[in-house]
Amino acid sequence: MNTALRVLDKINRPADVKQLNLEEMTQLASEMRQMILQKDSQFGGHVGPNLGVTELTIAFHYVFDSPKDKIVWDVSHQSYGHKLLTGRKNGFEEGHYHEVTGYSNQHESEHDFFTVGHTSTSISLAVGLAKARDLKKESGNIMAFIGDGSLSGGLAFEGLNNGGALKSNLIVLVNDNEMSIDENHGSLYRNLAELRQSNGQSENNLFKAMGFDYRYVENGNDLETVIDLFKEVKDISHPIVLHVHTEKGHGYQPAVDNKMKYHWHAPFDLETGEAKSVANGESFNQIIMEYMDNKAQTSTQPIVAVNAAIPGMFGLKEFQKKHPDHYFDVGIAEQHSITFASALASQGVRPVVFQSSTFLQRAYDQLSHDLAINENPAVILVGGGTISASDRTHQGTFDIPYLSSIPNIKYLAPATKEDMISMLDWALAQTAQPVAIRIPAHGVQHGEAIAKDYSQPAYQLLAQGEKVAILALGGFLELGKQAAEAFKSEGINATLINPGTITELDESTLDALKENHQLVLTFEDGSLSGGFGEKISRFYGNTSMNVLNFGANKEFTDSVPAAELYQRYHLTPKQIIEDSLAVLNQ
Repeated sequence: MNTALRVLDKINRPADVKQLNLEEMTQLASEMRQMILQKDSQFGGHVGPNLGVTELTIAFHYVFDSPKDKIVWDVSHQSYGHKLLTGRKNGFEEGHYHEVTGYSNQHESEHDFFTVGHTSTSISLAVGLAKARDLKKESGNIMAFIGDGSLSGGLAFEGLNNGGALKSNLIVLVNDNEMSIDENHGSLYRNLAELRQSNGQSENNLFKAMGFDYRYVENGNDLETVIDLFKEVKDISHPIVLHVHTEKGHGYQPAVDNKMKYHWHAPFDLETGEAKSVANGESFNQIIMEYMDNKAQTSTQPIVAVNAAIPGMFGLKEFQKKHPDHYFDVGIAEQHSITFASALASQGVRPVVFQSSTFLQRAYDQLSHDLAINENPAVILVGGGTISASDRTHQGTFDIPYLSSIPNIKYLAPATKEDMISMLDWALAQTAQPVAIRIPAHGVQHGEAIAKDYSQPAYQLLAQGEKVAILALGGFLELGKQAAEAFKSEGINATLINPGTITELDESTLDALKENHQLVLTFEDGSLSGGFGEKISRFYGNTSMNVLNFGANKEFTDSVPAAELYQRYHLTPKQIIEDSLAVLNQ
């Protein structure tokens, strides 16, 4: 494409889109897809969600008047095209990829209204915007743009329930691409399919039942059709659902052929669609899947895997193929996954719930009320719990504080393959309480398992030393080893301990350290506030023992490189030694 002739070069604000004719907008759609693919292929990002809504995005800015007319993107991982049309196309040029975030951000543009990266929020947010507009006696359209399975989340139904009762303008666009992150699950999507098959004419209509007017469009990737739809509903005086059928990944065949793989993709070759780098070697996902496969075949009790729409994060698709009756994808419904698992466990089924650290927080009440209070022995595997370069909506640093705050849940932190297997064995055999296990995020280490029985905390002593003791939790065991080695250059033979448990203290081991240690260091791959290290500090609070906690600050970081965060948090061996010597030499 001759970039000098690009239609996109004419677009610096939404008003510029209104000057285009249909032929120019069609070319604009092609150019936008090329820009999105170019960035995603080099930088990584959401591919299918953005390619599928390009025409809807152009049509919105052609018909409506942003920011007076407001669009709220659910999850907002489909807002790349919106950013291209609202003054942020520089962020899609090579060398500038870091300059815009992957989600909506009110600090970037007046055309965004919320920082959103989790699901099912758009309708509730839009209802709030509509109420505020009405209270202030202002005008303007409010559109919630929801799709990619977000409609299955409970908050979406709460938003629909309240939105359907409004007596003023509210437009809910349901982007029905027949997909969540993976395939859709649940009866809701049968109703959407029935509406598609009847061209929106079926009397079995969820949205009408909840008080909304309703329009259906079969081809949401046809510009003229969706422009006409938006013109029809602009300034409507009551709530309406626009049910629009689109193709996820539209315009890039690999993303159409493999919709789950291209929901979000690491950098890939644009010509072949293949990832530029492929992980090699042993992984905890492989270890866990092999374990689950064996248990499903040999256990005398039913073993099931429960997952909330993110099977790819854990490699669960192979387990699903082998054991379809022992696999439950509940859709984007973290709350349901926990309450559902609690009920399964109460009846002797052994559920293993696979959850992301950043998504599990959505189910905090269910963890506390439905699971912990009832002491049902469900097992939760927590992935993505780590200090990372992710954006502020996908932080994996808070699971230790929020899970540790709930009674009756034991939270374990394996450091090695052997730890993981022994903890799974024990967690699935015991029946006293729910057990969560944090999957290490720094590769597979090996060593003798901490224990066979985790009913009582028993830290693992890996190296006996004196003066300094290092408690290196879970995936930070390797950092502990590096720090112990660095201390040798200072003439200090440090004690190294693998704690294994987050929620309980091995008080006998901690008491023993008082005899010949002056300083205890704690390492944890998460937020220090409310974390593991604070428990150790509290234990030694009325003694002469010095304690230094190493982990993340209590903050939302936004796409900060992990190496930079490690420097900020003093998580390099050099900084750890310097901080320790400053205390020891006081």
